[in-house]
Amino acid sequence: MYLDHAATTPISASALAALTHELSRSGNPSSLHGSGRRARMVVEESREVLAAALDCHPSEVIFTSGGTEADNLAVKGLYWARRAEDPRRTRILCTGIEHHAVLDTVEWLQKHEGADVVWLPVDGEGFVDREALRRELAEHADTIALFTLMWANNEVGTVQDIRAAAALAAEYGVPMHSDAVQAFGAVPVSFRSSGLATMAVSGHKIGAPVGVGALVVGRAIKLTPVLHGGGQERDIRSGTLDAPGTAAFAAAAREAVDRLPGEGPRLRALRDALIAGVKQAVPEAVLRGPRDADGAGTRLPGNAHFTFPGCEGDSLLFLLDAAGIESSTGSACTAGVPRPSHVLLAMGLSETEARGAQRFSLGHTSGPGDVDALVAALPEAHGRAKKAGLSGHASSIQTAGTGFTA
Repeated sequence: MYLDHAATTPISASALAALTHELSRSGNPSSLHGSGRRARMVVEESREVLAAALDCHPSEVIFTSGGTEADNLAVKGLYWARRAEDPRRTRILCTGIEHHAVLDTVEWLQKHEGADVVWLPVDGEGFVDREALRRELAEHADTIALFTLMWANNEVGTVQDIRAAAALAAEYGVPMHSDAVQAFGAVPVSFRSSGLATMAVSGHKIGAPVGVGALVVGRAIKLTPVLHGGGQERDIRSGTLDAPGTAAFAAAAREAVDRLPGEGPRLRALRDALIAGVKQAVPEAVLRGPRDADGAGTRLPGNAHFTFPGCEGDSLLFLLDAAGIESSTGSACTAGVPRPSHVLLAMGLSETEARGAQRFSLGHTSGPGDVDALVAALPEAHGRAKKAGLSGHASSIQTAGTGFTA
């Protein structure tokens, strides 16, 4: 039972068909002969399909290898370009709940490029403090290079009011980037009406293969390239274009957006059933992120994130895995040593509370049977994990058949 769609989701039939069809043909999209022109046509048609799905102009779509590259290109590119125009612009506004693709990029700029990073606070549900943002903009607009805020959080599912945040930043002439990797295909996303300068999306979160993504860059926005070479993609992202990957991405994007009006409510109902089932199976479990009880769209439709007091998240993960349920802790793990989620810590949880995290994320292959299986397996798995306690060593849990190596 696969409950980790936020990590990656199975490739869709339409994306697989597009991918295999293009893989059977050859041609560099930058070549001038017939095969090259055909490959270029595939890329440009894919760009138009993706632009329609993202509600932007085709020229604003810059293909990348995925969300991580797109975030790096946006944050570094905006920072360098803005600083080059005015050396005073070294300030970056960011929150502590960002994906590591943004978080680590910001910290790298702080360490290597002299960036002055302001960590904006978030509340207990993961929403950015709008007043703190307004104060920073009002007091330091002349020295701010950029503001970055993810559209939807990959761990607790919080969906930010991106349009309001971007409008506030625009009042002070500050460009805003958003990591929309989790949002695209899950909630309505319109770059045109968002007010954003740049926006990152990724293929494998919506049913395309791993290895293709895009950065949407407003036509008036200047970015300093991270990669240099042949000058492809508006001279913003050099490199030979991946015609099969872009075709698959376009097919997945079209399908995801077309089915969203029906898929959103379906996943929301499934998510709510999962939340109710988990609370019934383990009453002490604490839902993290917005409850979204009225269906206002403040939480991703397929996201349910809990903390289990007195329980190591990794221990619960491997015990559930042994029972055939695949989930995630949503936290980093380095050298086999579990660490509490930076997202939960930014939301005000203690390290002890944060260590009991478990994320269940639904997608296009999910159904009621997945929820029933989780609810049935959870009490025993939780009991065993809680008995082991907060040992900090998930590998000490004997989970026959998991094949886990720390």
